[in-house]
Amino acid sequence: MEAQTSKVVLSLNAKEVDSLKDGVSFKKNPEDGRCYIIYKSSGGFKACKNQCKHQGGLFIKDIEDLDGRTVKCTKHNWKLNVSSMKYVNPPDSFLQDELEVEMLDDGGMQLVELSPIDPWLTDPRDPLELQEGEVKITYLTHACMELQLGQKRFLFDPWLMGPAFARGWWLLHEPPADCLDRLCAADLIYISHLHSDHLRVLNTVDCTRPNGGRLPEKVDLMMSDFAGGASGFPMTFHGGKYSGELNTVQCCPGNIVGSFLLLNHYISSLRSFKFSFTASFAVINSSEAITDPPANAKIYKDSWEFDLYVDELNSAISSEIFKHESWIQFYYSWAGFQNYNLVVRMIETDDSFKPMSNGYDYLVDFLDLSFPSTRPDREHSYIEIKNRIGVMRYVVLHGGLWDDLYIGFQNRISRDPDTYHHKFWNHFQTQLPLHGPDWDQFLQQVPPIQETDALNYGLLNYCSIL
Repeated sequence: MEAQTSKVVLSLNAKEVDSLKDGVSFKKNPEDGRCYIIYKSSGGFKACKNQCKHQGGLFIKDIEDLDGRTVKCTKHNWKLNVSSMKYVNPPDSFLQDELEVEMLDDGGMQLVELSPIDPWLTDPRDPLELQEGEVKITYLTHACMELQLGQKRFLFDPWLMGPAFARGWWLLHEPPADCLDRLCAADLIYISHLHSDHLRVLNTVDCTRPNGGRLPEKVDLMMSDFAGGASGFPMTFHGGKYSGELNTVQCCPGNIVGSFLLLNHYISSLRSFKFSFTASFAVINSSEAITDPPANAKIYKDSWEFDLYVDELNSAISSEIFKHESWIQFYYSWAGFQNYNLVVRMIETDDSFKPMSNGYDYLVDFLDLSFPSTRPDREHSYIEIKNRIGVMRYVVLHGGLWDDLYIGFQNRISRDPDTYHHKFWNHFQTQLPLHGPDWDQFLQQVPPIQETDALNYGLLNYCSIL
């Protein structure tokens, strides 16, 4: 399948977006002079190029259209209904190619051109006829399933090794021994979203599996544009309307909704057939099922190997960068979130969320990205976050997303007022820079640790800046 590319063809700031009137508007890109049509209605925005599909003429407003939905080509009077992107003169002719409309957090807008628009329609393969009994669904673990359609194999949401969300989530039972071989033999791997319980195949110690534990090469990948935020934000908040008892998640068989949505797309288009549904301890044929695990099935909840993963996370605690208080400013400057009236207090804690006397405890004012010693006098929203020291430092050191913190139950969060700040969490969840902080550069900029400091420096010997 041909890879799809995207290109921003027009950008409007918040003021320009607010000035758009209901109906049709024409906007020109000042850089290349190309013109675009934007249609605004109560349902949102639609957009397309100002170019007729007949012979490339430019559209103007159709003065005969009283509803403000139709534009007319200056070459041959072809008419386009922009609300539906259908040509109405001549009728039943073309559909206009739409541009993707992306609304930005600051109120602006981007028009994005995808090429090709529908890559699955480019050089399509001939459909294969399926015979009775040629459809098989195999449940592997959590949301990971294998779908066989004849000789074709599709695998969905592979979380196959280790814990997810910084050891906050664990697989309940062991996947089949050949699960990574199945992954490498797949014709297509579908990943529904970026959460680590839908894509984790690497054991950091055992990389002897096929392709070193990474996703296999030369296998088609299908990914949606749905990112984080599927379920996590209320999980670690307390002291407000999202309060509740919190426990480690045990991801058990049956948590297959994400995968099954896509399976339904395949299955609903097939003719009548018989199929079998198999798992490491479940077989479904028609309406009969066996759900009890066999005697030799390994249930992870009885044998969780914590040390392997805890040691890896805690290895970040003694990193050289945390000997220097200025890592805080360096990290949040790298993260790039500001111009938002929110003050956050970050507190390093032990595993019981008790503040550590020799851990960092600091404020970040995201209005101007400053680091005050006390809360500012102005009105502002306030969040207090207690983070387990190993996990937080691991996330900071590697530039990881904050999903590991709050979906992984690695922190406790309280707010004043009790309001969820989507813009803040969305940034640290999905919009951090693609490359982690340049800590080598940081260490070159900071003064060396004095010998007396080095003698006093222990595993957790850090000063509090509050």
